[in-house]
Amino acid sequence: MSKPKIALTALAAALLAGCATGPTVEQQAAYAADSRAAVGELVKTLLGELRQDIAAGGPEGAITVCRDKAPKIAGGIAQKHGVSVKRVTFKPRNPQRSTPDEWETQALRELEQRFAQGVKGDALEYYQVVDGPKGKTFRYMKGLVTAELCMTCHGTPETIPPAVQAKLAAEYPGDKATGYLPNQFRGGVSIQRPL
Repeated sequence: MSKPKIALTALAAALLAGCATGPTVEQQAAYAADSRAAVGELVKTLLGELRQDIAAGGPEGAITVCRDKAPKIAGGIAQKHGVSVKRVTFKPRNPQRSTPDEWETQALRELEQRFAQGVKGDALEYYQVVDGPKGKTFRYMKGLVTAELCMTCHGTPETIPPAVQAKLAAEYPGDKATGYLPNQFRGGVSIQRPL
């Protein structure tokens, strides 16, 4: 075999080996930045909807936003960014929508531990490339910390208005998503990007 053919064969093998190992550190950083932007868009849009609906219909309006509008908002953002988006927590209001899978459980525990060690909410993120049955996936989790606005539906009996308590009891009889104080670790937004 001639030297140019050997060099091309070696180059092709190196390129294929690089592709087989997954995305580079730079590519992962770019995926993380895009995921961070998607979460920021979700949170900003969701908070805007919450404020608007609470102003229009009182605190009970927040329940409708999280139940009906949040999944649609997340779906639009997922489509725009080419990812899947899911809010997860250890204390779900709706277990069918927000119970974490195995990777999300690991990520939530890691973020919860970092938060307990003093890492601020804005810096709470965790990501990695994982192998699955359908190939490699970039997984990203952004931690969520409760804000004052969250207390209307996720706070203590003293902070949740009676009408909201009644509506939550009627719509979510197994609700575990209460008892929080401001600035507590709540859960996260999970993003998956197939590679």
